[in-house]
Amino acid sequence: MKGLWQAYQRIGLVPLIIIGLAAGAIVGGIMPGSVGFISIFGSIFVGALKAIAPLLVFVLIISSLSQHQIDTQANIRPIIILYLIGTFLAALTAVVASMLFPTTLTLVTGEISQTPPSSLAQVLTTLLNNMVSNPIKSMAEANYMGVLTWAILLGLALRQASEKTKQVISDASEAVSNVVKWVIWFAPFGVFGLVGQTVAETGIQGLLSYGKILMVLVGSMLFIALVINPLIVFVKTRKNPYPLVFTCLRESGITAFFTRSSAANIPVNMNLAAKLGLHKDTYSVAIPLGAIMNMAGAAITINVMALSAAHTLGMNVDFVSALLLAIVASLGACGASGVAGGSLLLIPLACSFLNIPDDIAMQVVAIGFIIGVVQDSVETALNSSTDVLFTAAADPAYAYKG
Repeated sequence: MKGLWQAYQRIGLVPLIIIGLAAGAIVGGIMPGSVGFISIFGSIFVGALKAIAPLLVFVLIISSLSQHQIDTQANIRPIIILYLIGTFLAALTAVVASMLFPTTLTLVTGEISQTPPSSLAQVLTTLLNNMVSNPIKSMAEANYMGVLTWAILLGLALRQASEKTKQVISDASEAVSNVVKWVIWFAPFGVFGLVGQTVAETGIQGLLSYGKILMVLVGSMLFIALVINPLIVFVKTRKNPYPLVFTCLRESGITAFFTRSSAANIPVNMNLAAKLGLHKDTYSVAIPLGAIMNMAGAAITINVMALSAAHTLGMNVDFVSALLLAIVASLGACGASGVAGGSLLLIPLACSFLNIPDDIAMQVVAIGFIIGVVQDSVETALNSSTDVLFTAAADPAYAYKG
């Protein structure tokens, strides 16, 4: 078994993920009846990531802050600035794309089980309430605002602890990190299950009627990933950004594409940040924070879908209104939960800004769930890979290499 495991590791994680992707597509295509068995691998992988991620974040932040030295630079502030700039530019890109390529929707009806927020104030109120939620409940429910808040408070309080206590916390952090590495090595099987299930259950015919809006959504996200983000990184580092961009897309974006959850991808991003040699005090806070507030893909989805609803209703949205919408979408996107479909529930918020009736807005949300197999996957890949990208760009441990 040891030899088999070593051979498995020698192949490399990324090639194994690509193999799993191809195998899943083939099996899901030629044996759709096996979807029940195939999906088990994906469910186990995503379930393991979601289960370990809150504990990982909680322990890493406590360990980092409790042992943090006053003269150590964690560089969190510049990373937050990059997150905010990236999200706003994404929202602005969505506005421009929607005006250059206006799309209309075939409105549908469908039952939406979740209740969307009715205003930006409600989004902010929810975030503040999540911050003071019971810490055990926060970890159980993957409420990362609560996890972050209590971890930061405990980490700061434990700065006064004895060195033996700090060592125990550090050892616990390393143990959880090792468990995460074991889970990540299961990724090829997880991707096999997720891809197989998607191919078996979702026919491409169902997406053809929404092809144009998908092209606007995906095109905008690719423009951010391959043009705007590299430009931001270049301005910050004065180095060729594309090696880092492609590394983040390959090693973070692929798994995020199939898990469709920024929260579930936190352990993957933590592992990548460590591989890049980033400062642990920096990425242990910046990565989970990015899963909450770095939502460029969500800002694009919210704007494009809301403006498509406006075009469908024949509304004339001037550029100033669209610019204000971009600001609202940027703030609202920071409240999008790091789970599959989180951004869709903020579409009614943007629609209300344009005076679009709520029943129409909910139909747009229903369309979002229909195209979500593509839209949400690309959105999460952009969001999650950018978390590592901006963390690395702002971290001197990476910026000064070479």
